[in-house]
Amino acid sequence: MPRLLDHEARAELLCYLVVGQLVARARTGDWLRTDHFVESLNISLNANGAQADWLERMQFKSLSEMVALDLHKLPHLVDEAKLAELFTDGWRLDYRSPVVRSIYAACKTELRDH
Repeated sequence: MPRLLDHEARAELLCYLVVGQLVARARTGDWLRTDHFVESLNISLNANGAQADWLERMQFKSLSEMVALDLHKLPHLVDEAKLAELFTDGWRLDYRSPVVRSIYAACKTELRDH
């Protein structure tokens, strides 16, 4: 049975989506297209056995763009190769990375403020 997202799970999901937004921006110059956002969201939710309702999913889209917009000016977050280093064993973020931890902290702050 899928579980609802607690605060930590919401922050982890937002962090994953923010990194996805940054990767898309580095590759294409634009944020994730809606279909790619939905695919990324579903991958993360399914991998964690979690669920989010329609409204929460849309909130994640706008929040991920807002946080990514704040971060995308940092030199190490605009380079596709540097962004790829944030992942381990495929699509999972490497939370040992100080960069990932700083993005996660920004996501927790954003969620707390909303």
